[in-house]
Amino acid sequence: MSVQIRKIEQTDNQELADLIRVVFREFKIDKPGTVYTDPTTDHLFEVFEKEGSAYWLAEEDGVLLGGCGIYPTDGLPDGCVELVKFYLSADARGKGIGKALMQKSIESAQHFGYNEVYLESFPELATAIGMYEKAGFKKLESPLGNSGHFACNVWMLLVL
Repeated sequence: MSVQIRKIEQTDNQELADLIRVVFREFKIDKPGTVYTDPTTDHLFEVFEKEGSAYWLAEEDGVLLGGCGIYPTDGLPDGCVELVKFYLSADARGKGIGKALMQKSIESAQHFGYNEVYLESFPELATAIGMYEKAGFKKLESPLGNSGHFACNVWMLLVL
């Protein structure tokens, strides 16, 4: 029984959307202006077909544990990509799975030639924010780009 990290497939769309919404309800951040209500959440395979993007899933024995990716969000500075849709099921947390997914996404950013990785989050996700800080992300005063997720109020940047 080992955790596999693999690229998203079309057959993952529904299970991944369900996982993301469970996490949002768990942390009580299921509100407008987030991925919770974003219609693309149900079609992530198609979203990540865009050039310069990648999405990675963690799976164990056929059970989806979480995912994380990078996406060239509109309006970001040249050479900057967004770390996006990073969620883990409650059972998968605290085991290094999230760190592995984040690292795989950062490696993808480097592979594509990006030199900065941006992310948006919430204070409610304090454990994740601590992990970002350990990885070298620094807090910003205001958002970058046009993610459309106006409810997010933590913005961070990693210089690669």
